Amino acid sequence: MRHLANWCSLGVVLFFSCPSVSAGTVYTAGHPQLPPLPAFHQQLSPTKSVFTRVRDSLIRSIWPVPCNDPDQATEAKSVSSGPTTPPSTLLARYGGDVVLRFNIRKAEEATALTEAVNVLFLDVWEFNSEWVDIRLSKDVVPSLLGLLPPSLQHAHTPLMHDLAQAIFESYPSLTFDDPSPPSQDDHRPFSPILQTSESTDRTNIFFRDYQPLSVIIPWMRLLRSLFPTHVRLVNVGVSYEGRDIPALRVGVHPTNSEKPSSPRKTIVVTGGSHAREWISTSTVNYIAYSFITAYGKTKDMTKLLEEFDWVFIPTLNPDGYVYTWENDRLWRKNRQQTSLRFCQGVDLDHTYGFEWDHESNGAADNPCSESFAGEAPFQGVEARRFANWAKNETENNNATIVAFVDFHSYSQQILYPYSYTCAATPPSLENLEELAIGLAKAIYLTNGEEYSVTAACEGSAVNTNFAHEPKKGDGIWPRIESGGGSPLDWFYHELKVKYTYQIKLRDTGSYGFLLPSKNIVPTGREAVEAAKYLGEFLMGNKGIEGEEGSKREGNREGKGQELLRTEKVGGDGDVVRTEGGGYRDEEIEFELRRRRKR
Repeated sequence: MRHLANWCSLGVVLFFSCPSVSAGTVYTAGHPQLPPLPAFHQQLSPTKSVFTRVRDSLIRSIWPVPCNDPDQATEAKSVSSGPTTPPSTLLARYGGDVVLRFNIRKAEEATALTEAVNVLFLDVWEFNSEWVDIRLSKDVVPSLLGLLPPSLQHAHTPLMHDLAQAIFESYPSLTFDDPSPPSQDDHRPFSPILQTSESTDRTNIFFRDYQPLSVIIPWMRLLRSLFPTHVRLVNVGVSYEGRDIPALRVGVHPTNSEKPSSPRKTIVVTGGSHAREWISTSTVNYIAYSFITAYGKTKDMTKLLEEFDWVFIPTLNPDGYVYTWENDRLWRKNRQQTSLRFCQGVDLDHTYGFEWDHESNGAADNPCSESFAGEAPFQGVEARRFANWAKNETENNNATIVAFVDFHSYSQQILYPYSYTCAATPPSLENLEELAIGLAKAIYLTNGEEYSVTAACEGSAVNTNFAHEPKKGDGIWPRIESGGGSPLDWFYHELKVKYTYQIKLRDTGSYGFLLPSKNIVPTGREAVEAAKYLGEFLMGNKGIEGEEGSKREGNREGKGQELLRTEKVGGDGDVVRTEGGGYRDEEIEFELRRRRKR
């Protein structure tokens, strides 16, 4: 019965996520056989990994901690009843974990925290120039604090008291066989026409929840079948475990065979390099769906698909993504074997060949580290095959990659090269900054969300050799993990892609990687507007004008037009934020002129 329910849920998602087909339309293509959704509560490992248990045991033997934690017992009891309680498998794996935010004010604090993270092999969720978010067991907290200077021992706040509950809520209800009946909205007819109203997004149940790979791939095939004039399903490589890395190539090619065609301008949009960042995968799917279904309905969108090929890759890490659904929701790396049998995976965000340096950070050369960069450049299988595909496109397939956008989460930042160091300046820095600020403005005009803009090397940078203690906004801060081997830098430097960005999506820490599914559509809308702006910018339109401009302005419900301000975070880069949420064109121009004078 459970598998029957999974089959039914998959059919419902596919039926309601597809545009309606007019009577008389016939499709002769065969229907792929679809695997059932994984029985998550059966496949989820009920205990922590061998390495995690050995690590925690070793920590307790060196730094004694209390055996009884009344707070933990009280919390476990409080979540052990009720219909929304996580199953025992989730409680066993995550019930004793918390996420702490440490506020960093001095270089010595960043250095001490980096060393402690490497010693204890802790899971760093996110970091910037002001704070570091770390997930760890409650039992390990005293050991961590014992390795930190006194100034940090009280400079932390808990972000998540009940990690198991947050993880439970990030899964679709059907994953746990939720017996609740579907709402009446589930039976509303679907229309492929893009509308500005909320009703269309509510009807499209594909974006109501995060979807497993076993649903995403048939959904991509269906889009290819329904829109053959401008959608192709391509494969950019094969993962370590043998899964395809699928992509949707969206664009309208010229049909005049008498005129020699120039290299096709291509924009590559990726997500899911880190398996646990589900919002990045959903966002890439949302942009692809929005572009595909808008072709021929608006002048601006039609022009974007005529001028460019858009390659949407929802997950570059399919093995890791599947693993987050079936075993460990917070898995980050890919799933390939390393030199240590019980420590699998390579961080695909740090394994590219340009400025790869696993020795720049003590954890990057340890296979048990979440940021393990591999033992050689491009050791990450998926990264190597994706890079080979990109090179083949430019060398043999008459394509020119003009922009690369890599979606991640979280912290709401727009990052541009370089990632590996702040000492080098990108040749096209002014253009990178100008477009990045425009992307942040496009996002803000959608829902009022503020995204900061800075070089990827900023935040907590990698250089730990200080002649003096840097003041706030001056100098380079120690970095929690290495910035070398980044796809951002590889595409920019090796493939000569002029515009490369890493965009870290919602939120700023309240949920982190466990962003509730109600954020999928709002985040997707913001990303769609950013993608539109990117295309318009590359076509020569440097502002947000055109027939859609006034609509975007109107989306800012009650937001003021306060002035733009900047916050310096060190090195040559500035974090661009807004005070009260306002972006004015004249202020952006002023900021760009100020940067050029530096």
